[in-house]
Amino acid sequence: MPAKKRCEFQGEATRCNQAVLRIVGRCPHCRLDFCGTHRMPEHHECQNLESCRQQAFEKNKAKLESERTVASKMATA
Repeated sequence: MPAKKRCEFQGEATRCNQAVLRIVGRCPHCRLDFCGTHRMPEHHECQNLESCRQQAFEKNKAKLESERTVASKMATA
């Protein structure tokens, strides 16, 4: 039987040695495996988190711009 995968989090002085969560332990941004404590991008200092936030911001901005309503100009008589 293969050895259990271990969390890939490395702190300043220590390394986490907990077992990786099977389904939700893989970070979708950096593709590394983490335990329950470090599975959230904010908790393992994910390197790709800022670029992911920027992409989401740009996508949301484009959607809002496309749905923007512009008041028609009123004709003066």
